Amino acid sequence: MAISSNDGGMTPPSPVPQRRHLTTEIPGPRSRALMARKHDAVAGGVGTVMPVFATRASGGVIEDVDGNSLIDFGSGIAVTTVGSSAPRVVDAVREQVEAFTHTCFMVTPYEGYVEVAENLNRMTPGTHEKRSVLFNSGAEAVENAVKIARASTGRQAVVAFDHAYHGRTNLTMSLTAKSMPYKHGFGPFAPEVYRAPGSYPYRDDLDGPTAARRAIEMIEKQVGDPAAVVIEPIQGEGGFIAPAEGFLPALADWCRDRGVVFIADEVQTGFARTGAMFASEHEGVVPDLVVTAKGIADGLPLSAVTGRAEIMDAAHAGGLGGTYGGNPLACAAALATIETIEAGGLVERAQRIEQVLTSRLLRLQDEDKRIGDVRGRGAMIAVELVRGGTREPDADLARAVAAAAHSRGVVLLTCGTFGNVVRLLPPLSISDDLLQDGLDVFADALADIAGS
Repeated sequence: MAISSNDGGMTPPSPVPQRRHLTTEIPGPRSRALMARKHDAVAGGVGTVMPVFATRASGGVIEDVDGNSLIDFGSGIAVTTVGSSAPRVVDAVREQVEAFTHTCFMVTPYEGYVEVAENLNRMTPGTHEKRSVLFNSGAEAVENAVKIARASTGRQAVVAFDHAYHGRTNLTMSLTAKSMPYKHGFGPFAPEVYRAPGSYPYRDDLDGPTAARRAIEMIEKQVGDPAAVVIEPIQGEGGFIAPAEGFLPALADWCRDRGVVFIADEVQTGFARTGAMFASEHEGVVPDLVVTAKGIADGLPLSAVTGRAEIMDAAHAGGLGGTYGGNPLACAAALATIETIEAGGLVERAQRIEQVLTSRLLRLQDEDKRIGDVRGRGAMIAVELVRGGTREPDADLARAVAAAAHSRGVVLLTCGTFGNVVRLLPPLSISDDLLQDGLDVFADALADIAGS
């Protein structure tokens, strides 16, 4: 069954019917049996959002082992941006796996790595000369961006922001703001990491330039000139917080004036997710270094740091790399993903998805005072839930709404420092029909909880 034509005609016929359909309760018997096996075999520190096991996925639908078809509002946490198992990606990976699976780029290099780097140098903001280096995960790329900034500046201090999330390695945990579940019990953390207030328009009521002055004053007084400032153009795990207009440009200008490396963590916001190829573009910000991962390769592990040639080349030969960094299968997937985004007009599709989501959610907000804020860009939209008539975060409501959506066949994620944000991250290949069906489920769940 083909996806409805209102997806822009970009998605070919899919092996998974593009509809929500439940044949069992959620979770079904086979998923429950597999969850029991997980409990016995997998470390308890690995949690799951939904207690169902996937067997197939494409477009905007995930099919579980019990035959249930679920609307995907998660995209594997913003990874399968072009849709799981997108045709170009499948073909490219199949061709590459038949050629070779690994040589290690640092031993015998291959063209795919170079071609991915060339594309990243072309696509990321700015027309300056650039270089790229490839890794496996977003956290690994963030950590290496800091290494590069330190090598370039000869300084050590790094500034991150309130509500930030940058990963789970020791350094990136240090950059991350939220303790539970990311940092609790895992210290001591990396030194020379400092935190500044960011811009959270719903909660601080500050315009962008004012919020930037607040942050810059704190950095100047408590740090001086750091090696780098690391920031998500739209904060992800912290609550899909889009800073007030003017905040990012003012911060980037200060960094340029002081010789501080401005690192944009575009792990979750990159590759058309926000209705621009990179979220920094929305205000014309040109970062010194851009960190990418997640949507770069449609589910295969790949990440990158791309930036100004003079900064990227500061690290000594052999100082950057890794055994699996830029694996040839992941590079093939990335090239096919980039082709799919550009040939399929997925930047524009993300803009259309934003219109569909926000128009419906804003109408719901008018009717329900527990929706404190609707925010985000493109296919990265959040609903912040509060106790009615206040700004007091209501994490219990967010968990209940997500659980109700899960039981009705919609993959829905929560986030936020206060745990009260429901986030919508559909793949860009999803149809308008599926978007509306998923929004119906969200609205019904919210209404039912109100009446309980």
